Amino acid sequence: MMVGHALLAFGLAALVAQRFWSTERALAFGVVAGVFATVPDVDMTYAVIGLAQAGFGGVWEMTAAFWGSSHLVHRAVTHSLVVAAIAGPAFVLATRNWWQKSLSAGLLSALVWVSFVTSGFLGAGVMLVFVVVGTVAALVADSRTDLGPGALLLAVVFGLASHPFGDVFTGAPPQFFYPLDVTLLHSRITLLPDPTLNLLAIFGLELVLAWFAVSVYFHLRVGDVRKQLREHVHPRAALGAGYALAALVIPAPTLSVSYQFVFSVLAVGAVGVGPQLHPERPFPPVRFRPVRTPAAWLCTGMAAVTLGVVAYAGMYLFA
Repeated sequence: MMVGHALLAFGLAALVAQRFWSTERALAFGVVAGVFATVPDVDMTYAVIGLAQAGFGGVWEMTAAFWGSSHLVHRAVTHSLVVAAIAGPAFVLATRNWWQKSLSAGLLSALVWVSFVTSGFLGAGVMLVFVVVGTVAALVADSRTDLGPGALLLAVVFGLASHPFGDVFTGAPPQFFYPLDVTLLHSRITLLPDPTLNLLAIFGLELVLAWFAVSVYFHLRVGDVRKQLREHVHPRAALGAGYALAALVIPAPTLSVSYQFVFSVLAVGAVGVGPQLHPERPFPPVRFRPVRTPAAWLCTGMAAVTLGVVAYAGMYLFA
């Protein structure tokens, strides 16, 4: 759900903001919310230690080491509504005048100190990275958009606070009230009892969020979402259905072992950047032109991946 966090925050924030502001301002608000919805995942930086320990082995061994190391701190220090309520305003204060910057530095330093007391050097280190990345993101957002302090605060807090809720379906549930010793969820939420179908459902949910974000963008920019999707999805996306054959080759994926499935099905999206058959004049000849816009690359690739997942699920169920 790493990408899904940003997509959901962007889509919801921009869709609500367009009721009150211009299209450009609503899009900027959504982008800032989406950026801050990914900031809590900077705790994954610790996982590089796992890669160093694993060495340059096979790709699957290195991937397992990466995720195994990340679980030591992932979804704890930075995945907290309490932290979001403090860090969000502090990030915005860092963009204001000198005394507000001083207050921001005090609040953010307090977060690092509390993390050290609660989780030791590792927790403090993760929080320090979170504080630095969040501050830089806020400064960039303040300089590159016309969002005022109030709008920027809403976008930042919404992005940070929305992140933990997207992690309730995979891995260990977030510590929503860190550093307080309060547990909201003891285990992740399972959508389907079959582990492979459960993974496919979660992957499908992320695809739904991707289409939602794209639809919101087209809605704000043009208005006619269906027409835009028809224009930007090339028929060759149907080639993604061929991924169904992967069900006969790779082991059935689960949340514990998903790398082969995830990496290979995402590779199907390369269909989006292939050449587009375009007749310059009646046969012969027929020349090839690349797909014209990045939006067409993205939409065609997403459509291919979506068809690939659906076809894979069908093969898994009925083969």
